[in-house]
Amino acid sequence: MDFEEYTIENDYLRVTVTTWGAQVKSVVRKCDGVEHMWQADGSVWGYHAPILFPHAGKVLNGTIHAKGQDYPATQHGFARLMEHDLVEQTPNSLVLELHSNPETLAHFPYEFRLISTFTLSGDTLHHTLTVVNTDREILPFGIGYHPAFAIPFDENHTAADYELRFDKMESPLCLSCQPEGLLRGKCYYLGSNIDRIPIDEKLFEIDSHCMTNLNSNTLGIYEKDTGRAVICDISDFPYTLIWSKPGVPKFVCIEPWHSLPSPEKGSTDWLKKPAAAILAPGEQWSTTLKTRFAR
Repeated sequence: MDFEEYTIENDYLRVTVTTWGAQVKSVVRKCDGVEHMWQADGSVWGYHAPILFPHAGKVLNGTIHAKGQDYPATQHGFARLMEHDLVEQTPNSLVLELHSNPETLAHFPYEFRLISTFTLSGDTLHHTLTVVNTDREILPFGIGYHPAFAIPFDENHTAADYELRFDKMESPLCLSCQPEGLLRGKCYYLGSNIDRIPIDEKLFEIDSHCMTNLNSNTLGIYEKDTGRAVICDISDFPYTLIWSKPGVPKFVCIEPWHSLPSPEKGSTDWLKKPAAAILAPGEQWSTTLKTRFAR
């Protein structure tokens, strides 16, 4: 299936978004021509920056029980796998929308609108997700971001030339979701009294790390010798995950989430699953991921 692509730009950045999943497909920094987004090589990982809705991570038994019925649910929800419609475009902003339809209702029996607003401000991309409850009942949902940033930034560097940096000292407490991608009720520390994490072939050998209770406002991927960086504002998110494929990373995902996978001993009942928000009919809720592409 063919999907549309739309480009916005300013003096600093050129950003391309695909209507397939409302994903940021490309972010090029104009001063040096660096492409910062993973280009979805299907032999490694076939996405750029999926948005996770109506849940982040897995649900128990791949099933949502809602409104008296069971519905099949894929990991991270369906929004990343569907066409989103163009609502508005200006030179430096773009609005796409996914609304409930027969395809979504086969997986999730709620009426909704999911609006993605992309805006450029200097060297920063703002991606706002707005959920509107158009159903007659309350709408519980989970949501999160999953952008994949390509490394190295150029052919003169390797993955070993990069590290993750917090803006404050941290002892990152992680919630264990191994081995099935469901919460196990166990925790571990990714480090003690650190402000950076080396990026190497060992970091993701057990899959992702789901950090909680962070003090930092930002988490970024930094090129050690130049200071070039991709920096995500994580201050408004209760959970931040980092992930890549095992081995030497070709990309690193920084994933701010507002909700979590299901507990492995939990329930498939949608009303019993912890949510990012629960909206009354007619209500709406928004969150914004701000990503700075710094030189």
